[in-house]
Amino acid sequence: MAEKKYLVEVEKAKEAAAGKPSTGPVYRSLFAKDGFPPPVPGLECCWDIFRMSVEKNPNNPMLGRREIVNDKAGKYVWKTYKQVYDMVVQVGNSIRSCGVEPGAKCGIYGANCAEWVMSMEACNAHGLYCVPLYDTLGADAVKFIICHSEISITFVEEKKITELLKTFPNSTQYMKTIVSFGKVASKEKEEIEKFGLAVYSWDEFLNLGENKQYELPVKKKEDICTIMYTSGTTGDPKGVLISNESIVTLLAGVKRLLESVNEALTSKDVFLSYLPLAHIFDRVIEELFIQHGASIGFWRGDVKLLLEDIGELKPTIFCAVPRVLDRVYSGLQQKVSTGGFLKKTLFNIAYSHKFNSMKKGFAHDEASPICDKIVFDKVRQGLGGNVRLILSGAAPLSNHVEAFLRVVSCAHVLQGYGLTETCAGTFVSLPNELSMLGTVGPPVPNVDVFLESVPEMGYDALSSTPRGEICVRGKTVFSGYYKREDLTKEVLIDGWFHTGDIGEWQPDGSMKIIDRKKNIFKLSQGEYVAVENLENIYSLVSDIDSIWVYGSSFESYLVAVANPNQQALEHWAQEHGISGDFKSLCENLEAKKFILGELTKIGKEKKLKGFELVRDIHLDPEPFDMERDLITPTYKKKRPQLLKYYQNVIDNMYKSSSKPSA
Repeated sequence: MAEKKYLVEVEKAKEAAAGKPSTGPVYRSLFAKDGFPPPVPGLECCWDIFRMSVEKNPNNPMLGRREIVNDKAGKYVWKTYKQVYDMVVQVGNSIRSCGVEPGAKCGIYGANCAEWVMSMEACNAHGLYCVPLYDTLGADAVKFIICHSEISITFVEEKKITELLKTFPNSTQYMKTIVSFGKVASKEKEEIEKFGLAVYSWDEFLNLGENKQYELPVKKKEDICTIMYTSGTTGDPKGVLISNESIVTLLAGVKRLLESVNEALTSKDVFLSYLPLAHIFDRVIEELFIQHGASIGFWRGDVKLLLEDIGELKPTIFCAVPRVLDRVYSGLQQKVSTGGFLKKTLFNIAYSHKFNSMKKGFAHDEASPICDKIVFDKVRQGLGGNVRLILSGAAPLSNHVEAFLRVVSCAHVLQGYGLTETCAGTFVSLPNELSMLGTVGPPVPNVDVFLESVPEMGYDALSSTPRGEICVRGKTVFSGYYKREDLTKEVLIDGWFHTGDIGEWQPDGSMKIIDRKKNIFKLSQGEYVAVENLENIYSLVSDIDSIWVYGSSFESYLVAVANPNQQALEHWAQEHGISGDFKSLCENLEAKKFILGELTKIGKEKKLKGFELVRDIHLDPEPFDMERDLITPTYKKKRPQLLKYYQNVIDNMYKSSSKPSA
């Protein structure tokens, strides 16, 4: 294998032995060749991150929200680090005055806002386990988390109080206090008090601790600071235990990484907080900003107004999930194509000129300053004008979107990979390395990584193109699943966390995610099918938005359910003189044949084996959604639920298709 320039080998590969599969060499980031970055002296826990930053930057603007004047959103108004600190001390004293002791569980439920961060910091100060609740997991999940983690006090956004009431009476066994981020309606107050719970508006609650002082407990680095429940594609949500040390170690690694590529954060950086704080990705980024004394501005909570909030805040770092970047991409593409012939031609010439320069190794800001100025500056202004880093995480970003944004956004577009269990950032691609397009880059300089062969799927960690399950070791790795020792033992083996994701090392030392280990099943003739890989290939068909492929060990071939792209299907129907609305087109036999033909075409082009081709398809006009519990909040497919939901459809496809000869 060619020299992996961004990795250093720390342990040799191991052949298969004693029933254990072979494993590739253990690598770490080149930026950690002389050891992992040590945490800052005296910085042991998440509370220290905030406390030390307040001492250093008391007057820096910390948390901002848009002022609403006469129903119009105005400028961002800011609270300084010192102002936030004083309120956090008050919140902490009020929590303790309710009889909540260190080690208790505190729920936080609602959209990102200043009160969310203050409640979180009060948990950090008093050694409470912060347990974020979020309803994209469904109402049952909120009830499950409150009862499973035994939450005794919950902070909640005003408009979520009704959702919280749906968890009664079960949750009232544990929950004794509810605090609103705003006010409490008298009807809700009555309802809550009927169950014997105390309920406070934000201002009432702050007064509780007015003249009380509580000693802050000593916090150790191995203490748990948050339990993050992950949606999991099967069964109940799992409570991931994350220690102070995990977060502190992660921040040291990310800081080292950004310094190594000359993109260090400073107190002048500005961040837009809109991705849920209930997820690890946003939580650690905000901790990073707090550590640097930088500013965090909150969105208004409406996706349609996101670009407007960006324009007002002018962030320097923009974190996104592919779903958001896909929207930005489509919006820009539409603008270009409706901009008239001349504008369109100019854009395309500028694009290919700059992209070619970048391919030759030029940094994005040196590739074509003139094109940036004349053509791409408008895109830059659309993101506020100051963005220098766009970070994508949570799910794979498609190649064409990443390439497009790398050229037109006038910022570095970096794709990262990590799990709640690895405290988010485990791999992240590097600025100006165009060869890393479509990969998640090399490891962050605080973990060791190896690939473990998965023989039943044909993945070999020792081959010339090493492929296998990604395994991670380091202090960022979680401490276990809360009250689920059994599940912890399945994935944490000898200090190595087995991610369940299949990766492929690239020659430059970056990682490409190619498959998922568990999504594998056998067909009746004993052939193994790695379904995620097939779905990735079939997703290249532009006439469909999403596809779920299914096979059964009692059948010899695959079937699928797809969400066709409405525009594409209607365009096809028009060309073929077929009338009817979108729903009836999805039931049309000719339309099915057309989509099936497109899938087969791409399958053959990508050299899929005969049994990997889909033989029958059902077209659903309704996209897979969370309402029907078919996908997780990060848009991963819930396969058991999909099967349950489409069981009749699947049965009919297997019944009606004349069995192809195997």
